[in-house]
Amino acid sequence: MIDILRSEWTKIRSVRSTVWTLAVTAALMVGLSALLTGSMKSTADGPVNAEQAIAGSLLGIMFAQLAMATLGVLVISSEYRTGGIRTSLMAVPQRLRLLTGKILVFTATSLVVSAVASAAALGVGLAITQPPSLPTNDVLMAVLGATLYLTACGLFGLGLGTLVRHTPGAVVAAIALMLVLPQVATQLPGAWGQRIAEYFTTNAGLLLVGQSNSETLGPWSGFGVYLIWVAVAMIAGAVLLRRRDA
Repeated sequence: MIDILRSEWTKIRSVRSTVWTLAVTAALMVGLSALLTGSMKSTADGPVNAEQAIAGSLLGIMFAQLAMATLGVLVISSEYRTGGIRTSLMAVPQRLRLLTGKILVFTATSLVVSAVASAAALGVGLAITQPPSLPTNDVLMAVLGATLYLTACGLFGLGLGTLVRHTPGAVVAAIALMLVLPQVATQLPGAWGQRIAEYFTTNAGLLLVGQSNSETLGPWSGFGVYLIWVAVAMIAGAVLLRRRDA
């Protein structure tokens, strides 16, 4: 398994698109934090409180999530595009071991980059808004929540990439499931529509970051629901990886 992890780490760090996608994720988090908190500060009638400052600092996560999902897609779909998946499967005939290696390496990479980007975004946003009081626990929870959420979005993309195998198709599916359909679900009528919306992918996951509301789910339970969506995509992709030809 160590050789598989080394191989996957070599792949992920040597591909130029990986570096650019990670850079875009960090730039979106930090750049939008500066832009949005600056606007918040200039339009506020008085001091910006800690809750508003933290939420505004992390608004860039709405776009960074798509960058991370795209990277997750590319981790596997790029091998199908170039035909490199055949070499990988010849070297590692146990397909689920290969997928597990990709998941572990991607998760570790995503956790580090997401943590740095989230901390930087919060640092910039809080420096601009300068709230009068700032509970340390709230800041640490915000960094942890954003880190875990972005990593889950990347794993969702990896699951969709394994399932679809085609980069544009998997990216479109990620955009639909993470950005478009969650907003459409909020327009469904009645109590059943509200319940569907609350449990739909990123609507549930964003509760951990404080960017969504729910009457029935808390931050961690909402994130748990999102992880179920991620697991379903990953399991479906794993089943098809075993059954289909490369």
